[in-house]
Amino acid sequence: MSDNNQYIVSARKYRPGTFSSVVGQKTLTSTLSGAIHSGRLAQAYLFCGPRGVGKTSCARIFAKTINCLHPGPDGEACGECESCKAIARGNSFNLIELDAASNNSVEDIRNLIEQVNVPPQLGKYKVFIIDEVHMLSSQAFNAFLKTLEEPPAYAIFILATTEKQKVIPTILSRCQIYDFKRITVEDMVEHLSHVAQSEGITADPKALGVIARKADGAMRDALSIFDQVSASSGGNITYESAVENLNVLDYDYYFRLVDAFRRSDVPESLLIYKEIRDKGFDSLFFINGLSQHVRDLMVAADPRTLSLLEVDSDTAKKYGEQASSLPLQWYYAAMKVLNNADYSYRTASNKQLLVEVALIRLCQLLKPATPPFDLAEGFEMPLRNPSEEPRRSAPSVKRPVEARSEQSDRNDRGDRDDRSDRDNQSTPSTPSSQSSQNIQSSPAQPQSPLASKLKRGLRSHTIRISEAEKEITDNTRVGSRREPFTDEDFANAWAAYQARNPELRILCSAMRGAELKRVDENKFSVLVDHPAAMQAFENDLAHLLGFLRDTLQNDMVAIEVGLNTTAVVQKQLPRAEFLKKIFGENPDLAQFMKDIEAELV
Repeated sequence: MSDNNQYIVSARKYRPGTFSSVVGQKTLTSTLSGAIHSGRLAQAYLFCGPRGVGKTSCARIFAKTINCLHPGPDGEACGECESCKAIARGNSFNLIELDAASNNSVEDIRNLIEQVNVPPQLGKYKVFIIDEVHMLSSQAFNAFLKTLEEPPAYAIFILATTEKQKVIPTILSRCQIYDFKRITVEDMVEHLSHVAQSEGITADPKALGVIARKADGAMRDALSIFDQVSASSGGNITYESAVENLNVLDYDYYFRLVDAFRRSDVPESLLIYKEIRDKGFDSLFFINGLSQHVRDLMVAADPRTLSLLEVDSDTAKKYGEQASSLPLQWYYAAMKVLNNADYSYRTASNKQLLVEVALIRLCQLLKPATPPFDLAEGFEMPLRNPSEEPRRSAPSVKRPVEARSEQSDRNDRGDRDDRSDRDNQSTPSTPSSQSSQNIQSSPAQPQSPLASKLKRGLRSHTIRISEAEKEITDNTRVGSRREPFTDEDFANAWAAYQARNPELRILCSAMRGAELKRVDENKFSVLVDHPAAMQAFENDLAHLLGFLRDTLQNDMVAIEVGLNTTAVVQKQLPRAEFLKKIFGENPDLAQFMKDIEAELV
C-alpha cells in the first residue's frame, strides 16, 4: 500500500482544525475565539474535562490561530500560510508539546524552560502544550512555578488535564481555567453521520445512537468505535450489527421484561433472563442495564424530564409509550429492588438466584400477595396499576375479624368506654393506665426527656413490619376507611384488645407495660423494655393492627414498636453478695447473725 493510500483512523482524519469544527463545545470555543480576536490573551490556560472531548485539539487550534499570518474575517486560521501548514504537519518550532504522563521529572521541566528562552522565528507566539499536567511530580511543579507566573511576552502555556483536583493550587491560581463538558449523544450522532457520509458508509441512526451511548461522552472513543463497527459490517452499519459487535444488550429485551413486570408474569421474566444469559451476558451487566432502562422510563414519563433521555427519537417514542402504562411509584420501588440486587451481587454465593429473586419481586410490585405471604421479611409492597379498578384489601390478620356494622361499632364503642372506666377504677396504677396517660399529650407539645429516650430506642430496634403495613395502606387502600380518632379512642381500643384476648398472656403483658406516644395523625410509637415483649408484638402485630383498624374504623392506623435501650437493668448479684448487701442495709439483722455465730457460705 502506498503512502498516499495509507489508512488513517477517523479520530485523526476528522480531528477538528478550526474552532467552528469542534464538536459539542460551542460556548467554550466562542470564548477562546473572542479572546483571540480582541487580543486579550492570557499567559497560561488550563483545559480540563473528560477524555476525548477536544482539550488537546482546541489547544492546537488556539496555537495555530494566534500564529496565523493571514487570519480569515471570522477570526479563524487560514490553514494556507506557512505557520498553519507547519503546525498541521507537526514540525512547527512555535508549538512544543510535552506529555507529562511520561515526562514528569524536574529535568523534563528544565528542558522545557530552556526552550521558553528562545523567541519564535515565525509568527508572534510560542505555545507550550503540557498534556496530563496532573502527572507532574511535586518537584517538577515547583520548578515550573516561576516560569509560569512570569513568562516572556511571546510565551503562552496551555495545560490539559482530566483530573483538575490533582493540580496544585499554586498552578491553578496562575491559569485561566476552561472546563470542557461531555459531548451529548445528539452532537455525536450528528458528527458520526457527517463522517459516514464523507466515507461513503451507510449508517442507521439507531446504530449511531448505540455507538454514541457506548462512547459515554467522548468523541474520540465514538470515532474509534465507529471504525470498529464499520469494518466488521462491511460499510453498512445497522442496528443489529452495532449491538452484536459492541456486546450491547438490545433494548427489546428490557422492553419485554417491563411488559412482563406489568403483567406480573414471573415465568416470562425468568425465561427472558435465561435468553440473556445464554447470549453470554454477565448478570451484573444485565442488572445495571435494567436499572438504566427503568431510569429512562421514569424520565420519559414526565415531559419536563424528557430531555434527560439520551436516545434517538424513535426509541424515545417507544419509551414514552411504555412509561405511560405504569404508575410513577412503580419506578421508585423497582429502582430500589434493582439497587439492592446490585449492592448484594458481589457477596452473593448464588448470583443467578439473586437476580431471579429480584425479577420475581419486580413482577409482584403490581400484584398484592395474599396473607400470610405479604408479611415475608423484605417483601416489596405491591403497587396498584392505575389501569385496574381500585380494590379494597382486607387487613392482614392471622385470625378472622367479624364484619361490623356502623350501629354495632357505636354500641361497642360505648361498651369499651364503660369497660375502660371500670378498669381505670380497679387498676389505677397499672402500666396500662400509664400508657393511656402518655398518649394524651399532643404531638405539638415540646418533647420530654422520656420522648427523647423513646426516639433513641426506636432508632436501632424497630419492628419493620409496621412500616410495611403503612406502605400497604398508602399504596393500595385508596378510598378505604379513614375515620378520625382521639388518643382516648386509641387507648380504649388498646385496652379492649387485651380484654378480648386473655390467652395471649405475653402480648397482653407487653401491652400493659408499653409506653405509647402519638407520632402523627394515624401512627403511634410503642416502647417496650425487653426483647421478649418486642418479639410478642412482632408475632401478633398483624392481628393487633387488624383489630385496631376495625375498632377505630380507620385503615391508616399504624404502630411502630421499639426497644427502650435506655432502660435501667438491675444487676443480678450472687447469693453471698446479695446477703452481704442485705446485712449492710439492716444492722439489726447483721448483729443477730453475729450473736448466733452464723457464717456466710
